Amino acid sequence: MKGTALSPDSVVLSPEEAAQLSDRVYQVRCAAEDVATAVDEGAEPTELRELCDALIRAAKAADGWR
Repeated sequence: MKGTALSPDSVVLSPEEAAQLSDRVYQVRCAAEDVATAVDEGAEPTELRELCDALIRAAKAADGWR
């Protein structure tokens, strides 16, 4: 049986790892949408700062897969 030829710079994720990464990317998207909604609704700076902090945490978690 022949294996699949992969490029040397390929990244292979297990189904579980791919699902976890997908979940983290979804969390980033949701956090960004929360910030955009708050801006559209005229949120106070304190609320925007909290939402931005949540977005940063989500982005750092998504970036941590490497």
